[in-house]
Amino acid sequence: MSWLDIGALEDIPRRGARLVKTVHGCVAVFRSHDDQVFALDDRCPHKGGPLSEGIVHGHAVTCPLHGMVIGLTDGRATAATGGAEGAAVTTYPARVEGGRILLDAARLLRGRAA
Repeated sequence: MSWLDIGALEDIPRRGARLVKTVHGCVAVFRSHDDQVFALDDRCPHKGGPLSEGIVHGHAVTCPLHGMVIGLTDGRATAATGGAEGAAVTTYPARVEGGRILLDAARLLRGRAA
């Protein structure tokens, strides 16, 4: 796997996000309260809202437009969203190494087709 360094973990506030632009669109990189990182497409499956502007809680994010809750680990809408079970966004492998956030570069290039 080829990893792309996108910045320091401390560059993203806890329970926050930052955007990474790719040839396939924007990827939201989230930092949870316990310093885990997750990467997902930045478009809510409901109406395309910017997930990077949502509220991060635990290992989930709530879309700022209509309140859909998306799991950061698997990109799926939670049952609490009501009627949206099965809706999902693409996730990307992410990790922290030496205080730096790394994303799978090959997967970013393949995008949604992966």
